[in-house]
Amino acid sequence: MSFDKETIYKLLPAFDRLRDMELADPSQPEGKGDGPMKALLGLISEQMAVLEENLDQLYDDQFIETCAEWVVPYIGELVATRGLVVFPGAPFSNRAQVANTIAYRRRKGTAAVLEQLAHDVTGWNSNVVEYFQLLATTQYMNHLRPQNLSISGLKDWEKLEYANTPFDKLSRTADVRRIEPKRGKYNIPNIGIFLWRLGAYSSVKSPACKVDERRYKFDPLGKDVQLYNMPIIEEEISHLAAPINVPMPVSRLIMYNFPDRYYGQEKSILVYLDGISVIPPAESPSYDLTSVICICNLSDTTDGTGNWCHMPDNKVAIDPVLGRIAFPAMSAPPSTVHVNYHYGFSDKTGGGDYGRIDTFSTELEDTAKIKVPEDSPTISAALAALQSTGGVVEITNNEYYVETPVINIAAGKKIELRAADAMKPVLVLANDFIIAGEAGSEVYINGLLISGACLRLPPVYGGNINQVKKLDIHHCTLAPGKSRTIQSMPEQPSQPRLVIEMPGVNVKMDRCISGAVRSNEEAEIEITNSIVDALDENTNAYSGLNSNYGAPLKVENSTIIGRVKTRIMHLASNTIFYADGVVPVEAQRFQEGCIRFSYVPPGSLIPSPHECQPKDKQDIARVRPLFNSLEYGKADYCQLSAHCAIEIKQGADNDAEMGAFCNLYQPQREANLRTRLNEYMRFGLEAGIFYGS
Repeated sequence: MSFDKETIYKLLPAFDRLRDMELADPSQPEGKGDGPMKALLGLISEQMAVLEENLDQLYDDQFIETCAEWVVPYIGELVATRGLVVFPGAPFSNRAQVANTIAYRRRKGTAAVLEQLAHDVTGWNSNVVEYFQLLATTQYMNHLRPQNLSISGLKDWEKLEYANTPFDKLSRTADVRRIEPKRGKYNIPNIGIFLWRLGAYSSVKSPACKVDERRYKFDPLGKDVQLYNMPIIEEEISHLAAPINVPMPVSRLIMYNFPDRYYGQEKSILVYLDGISVIPPAESPSYDLTSVICICNLSDTTDGTGNWCHMPDNKVAIDPVLGRIAFPAMSAPPSTVHVNYHYGFSDKTGGGDYGRIDTFSTELEDTAKIKVPEDSPTISAALAALQSTGGVVEITNNEYYVETPVINIAAGKKIELRAADAMKPVLVLANDFIIAGEAGSEVYINGLLISGACLRLPPVYGGNINQVKKLDIHHCTLAPGKSRTIQSMPEQPSQPRLVIEMPGVNVKMDRCISGAVRSNEEAEIEITNSIVDALDENTNAYSGLNSNYGAPLKVENSTIIGRVKTRIMHLASNTIFYADGVVPVEAQRFQEGCIRFSYVPPGSLIPSPHECQPKDKQDIARVRPLFNSLEYGKADYCQLSAHCAIEIKQGADNDAEMGAFCNLYQPQREANLRTRLNEYMRFGLEAGIFYGS
């Protein structure tokens, strides 16, 4: 029964309702001029509704799916499960862990539940290896295990291909060292849990970079990139992960023998020739990919000519290790080549085919919007149309845009140049991208891959003083290093990618990858969750226009490769300054600013540091960043090595790692897994946690 005001009022005798209506004020709005009895019942009904809602919630609080958040730990206590450290943006929740506890315990002690637990607790792809199955043992003749061999056949190419990976099935002799400290693996009680920290990020209908008439590269900037597998979701908890279920590099031999796993529509790799996908016709009596493509080694020849070896005669050749494509000599050269592929990286940084709609400027959603190429063929024309009114220029595909746009915005107006959600177009600059405007104007750039020259904020443009108030750059890549020839744009040398010549502007860079930055000392710059790469520890990554002191700097959760010279270090937090030289990091003024929980190279001149590394002189050689790769374009670019000192891997203020991937909370993920493992391990077994990537 509903206890609203009208229902209760109708329960009163008609005589009382008539007397109450006589005392009502009909001139008042509905609900405001009620009689005294109806007004009293209105107050009573409100409190009854609160009580009714509370009773409903008390019933919901008996179930983990519907209970209030504060009840979750209490239900967890009832089923005796341990809570996890839930960090910002965690891919799991304690509610889900409690809800899944019964399902986990039904399979307690099995490899399947350990694998599922590792995935649910860390948010990473995982697979579990029972090492007793891989031991070379003397078998009991009354209980033979034909699959358990003590020798490895040299003709079994698939086992040899996966050697020294988490999917290694070759037999080993016993190793008595313990697995938990990652010393030994192959022993009877040992269980290996592999976590895949790198994700596979898609690039859909992206333009392939042209080398010549018949040679192309998957990467739009023309880099050699390792192609990755798109993980296939496991539908059953009892299924153990295979290579196809994790984000793993695609090898030549595996793709050669199993092309259908990786190549095709809605798979890891696909090539479009003149807009048409390169696959056998649907009406073909026997669908055979090898009739149209071949997988081979397209590495450089050793004769110094710059040619590739194994160029095809009558099929499209793909090299998944180098990310290269070669078209057959017996057919006409293609006009356009586009590709679907997956590349590996640690996090959603630098733009890509991932959701980032929450970073769009909400202030401009109701303003004019021009879509490129639907409403305007070029970015330059779209920006010119909005310079007096402000608005949004949105690029809706992943194509090349070889042009030099200019933003010159009217006073008080705002312009956002952005890629559509889950898009990453490539802007190839012929000359510097000029950003200028009148007093109070603001510019936002989101989701672009920019190659060529640099973003420049000049002090004067068109005879007028540049008075842009703010420049925000989100999820962009201002590609470090030299840029190769792309379409009509010739190769350009390595140079700073962001040059701020005007004073007074506030520049913010978030989740970006950029080359070196140069700035006027009167600007203000903030860098968060980003990588600034000068390509060399002895080169200035951040400085003034003439290698003097740059603008006051605020940097958090970032990795800066190269020297830093700033007038004032307002704040440096959870940051790795990977630099070398006599004075690697230098602030002109020591009285202001703070550097905390960061790695600062010895010899730096900075304000008094707080909990920075290395703390002692004897730790200098040991406590320093070790990266898996410092080459832009590699999957493990700027990822800390497993051999890096723990003071850096857990040295941030939140006990996560320092640097650009601080917000991944990798130590917390591993700690959560260790917390839950013992509950689901059989007695006498021991687990070791390893990184598959």
